[in-house]
Amino acid sequence: MSRTASLREDARAIWDAAVDAARPGPLIERFFDRDPLAAAIRSAPRVLVVGAGKAGRGMAEELDAALPKVHLEGLVNVPAGMDGTAGRIRLHAARPQGVNEPTAAGVQGVEEMLRLLNGAGPDDVAVCLLSGGGSALLPAPAAGIALDDKLAITKLLHRCGATIDEMNCVRKHLSRVKGGLLASAFRGRLLVSLIVSDVVGDPLDVIASGPTAPDPTTFADALAILRRFDLLAAAPPGVKEHLERGSLGEVPETPKTVPANVANRAIGSNRVSLDAAKREAESRGYRVLDLGSFIEGDTAAVATAVAGIVRSIRRDSQPLSPPACILIGGETTVTLGPGSGKGGRNQEFVLALLAKLGSAGMDGVVVLSGGTDGEDGPTDAAGAVADASSFTRVSLPLEDHLRRHDAYPFFDQAGDLIRCGLTGTNVMDVRVVLVK
Repeated sequence: MSRTASLREDARAIWDAAVDAARPGPLIERFFDRDPLAAAIRSAPRVLVVGAGKAGRGMAEELDAALPKVHLEGLVNVPAGMDGTAGRIRLHAARPQGVNEPTAAGVQGVEEMLRLLNGAGPDDVAVCLLSGGGSALLPAPAAGIALDDKLAITKLLHRCGATIDEMNCVRKHLSRVKGGLLASAFRGRLLVSLIVSDVVGDPLDVIASGPTAPDPTTFADALAILRRFDLLAAAPPGVKEHLERGSLGEVPETPKTVPANVANRAIGSNRVSLDAAKREAESRGYRVLDLGSFIEGDTAAVATAVAGIVRSIRRDSQPLSPPACILIGGETTVTLGPGSGKGGRNQEFVLALLAKLGSAGMDGVVVLSGGTDGEDGPTDAAGAVADASSFTRVSLPLEDHLRRHDAYPFFDQAGDLIRCGLTGTNVMDVRVVLVK
């Protein structure tokens, strides 16, 4: 086995360790072992379960197993392929796999959740399971807003390179459940949200658009975002009218506080995954440079910065000497334009690093970037892994594919795509760069 081949294996093992650390099993188990609220859930006469996210199936299965003697019922919106049942909890297919958009099926699931919460008795406890992808899986357009209109404005914001915070601010003010409104529907004794974060910094009001958290943003903020990206003219009329009415006080604002009977617990995050990746890398003999979980901004720009670090490690042994492992968390963005190709931010990161370092610069270097949910853009891959040999397996012009944001065909031809399927969790992205 060549050293480069073992570098690839090491990179994948380090990334796998990061994903495994964010799986629902250990996260739910830790909550019930350590959190005082666990006793209140276990002692409830009835526990209602609602929620949404890519980790929904695993979280529901673990919750069902943790409460064998409690009357448990509920529904969680999940991507198709994860639907069915998790013990006593129904898993509702709210969108197709690989399509991170709200659907009519998702609306149906949310309507049932609202009925459950509105019908809670005074002693009932509710558990809300939230994870990455929850925004798209919890669609409930506000009165007068069509689902297609909400989808249209989300696509416009995404294409303009809006951050997750900006997109969620707008979505919260077009919803009946986001921005703390789901918690407002509960009529029982205690609602506890168990949250696996897919957002930089783990802000509770942003993860899944904060359905059980207070919302610091306003209708005026949402309008300002549309103006910033010059989208007011392109926005569907119903969206623009609703936001303008809200800014004038004609539509109630999202809650700025949540009821005293609501508690939010972030049980999983990108930081947890990076810590696990670091342990795995160190166990394999690498010195680790952990750049943290707050990395965001333009994907190609981040790749350029990381390429500079790789060069410094190889030539100057700074900020650490080889064998080195650079870990990068967070979530970057790609601004698409007319004629954009197929790919995702993780595939683009790998392609941009290859372009910056070139074949000679990639000698003895492996780069892997993957979404911990197993998805990367509208593709069947979580990301890509590449080294100097990738250049020899592709006849496609790299720079042209990078310019058109068309990384998928490049790595498909190279055999470098990571196709692992849905992982059942989502804590943003983890990137691993190894320098021998």
